[in-house]
Amino acid sequence: MAAGCRQIMKPRRAFILALNAACTLARVSTRPAVLSRAGSLIAMTRDPGARERGKFVVLGGGSFGCAMALLLARKGHRVDLLVRKPQVCDQINEQRRNPLHLSEFEFPALVRATTDPAEAFADAQYMCHAVPVQFSRAALTEVKPHIAPDMPILSLSKGIEQGSLSLMCDLLGNIVGDEHPMAFLSGPAFAREIAAELATAVVIASHTPGLAAEFGAILSSDVFRCYYTPDVIGVEVGGAVKNVIAIAAGMCEGLGLGTNAMAALVTRGCSETRRLALALGASAVTIGGLSGVGDTFGTCFGPLSRNRQVGVRLGQGESLREILASSNEVAEGVATSLSVVELIKQNDRSYRLDLKFPILFGVAEILQGKRTPREGLLALMTMPLRIED
Repeated sequence: MAAGCRQIMKPRRAFILALNAACTLARVSTRPAVLSRAGSLIAMTRDPGARERGKFVVLGGGSFGCAMALLLARKGHRVDLLVRKPQVCDQINEQRRNPLHLSEFEFPALVRATTDPAEAFADAQYMCHAVPVQFSRAALTEVKPHIAPDMPILSLSKGIEQGSLSLMCDLLGNIVGDEHPMAFLSGPAFAREIAAELATAVVIASHTPGLAAEFGAILSSDVFRCYYTPDVIGVEVGGAVKNVIAIAAGMCEGLGLGTNAMAALVTRGCSETRRLALALGASAVTIGGLSGVGDTFGTCFGPLSRNRQVGVRLGQGESLREILASSNEVAEGVATSLSVVELIKQNDRSYRLDLKFPILFGVAEILQGKRTPREGLLALMTMPLRIED
């Protein structure tokens, strides 16, 4: 497992002191020396007449990559959307639509698709990474020679890489270097709603002073609001684990268990997320915010969640193999679920972890075929009684 962002793991008191210091840096980040790029960009966001601003590379032509390309172009930025399939590239450039994802939305003229990394990164100032976590290592390795040493990267991907148990901050740090300017966006943000310009709020985390605020200034508008935090671990854990909780919530619906069960499961799932985040050195405040409970609520209760739909179909009796074979979208929670269990075992030496993290362990067992959703429900309801924490 790469050290990466988890080098910040420290005793609790030391972590809080570091968090407060980072927050202070973020609050003063409007100084020109700290935010040389952001100063002009903040001014630009207040200028409705601005035509063209910095150039972005968006790596990944899936739903969220397309939504981010739309968001940036509407703010006046040139965007090169780096995609894999030549036919998708041609259709975006000729028809102004992605035939596979968010096809009802037309790309502005400022968006151009390409399959050539050298072309995409030519004269680009920023990069957005929107490739699913399990495919990110290969995608980043391919484009690494084209990424300038000081090019800020905004990761939009959520999950834990199988095998290495890397969060995206670990994975990015391993490939481009821990010293590279990186930020991580998370929160309740469905791609389709962003594309439709429905009101959305997210949080951006970074260890690089001022970078989260800089990206926030670039992206924010009257329909897209960005908060920022230095707690990269908390934002990453919340964004990854919520997908697993969403599968459990979907199984609740598939089994027809009602609102009481759904509310209880999601609440207890958030408690398990908090326990894991604290074990990794994150702040409980972050898990109580947009990237934690906010993203969990949106994913568990929203009709657009792929992970929730996987759970619904499992609860209704379909096999995981049938579900995955019938979908052209990636449900990150399936791969993340097994990795979460291993990550817990690696970082929490408590006795009977299955009692401390019953929902996360239970979802993994169901996905592995070791028990049915109905058996998982029975296991939760017959656990030893305990104090609420």
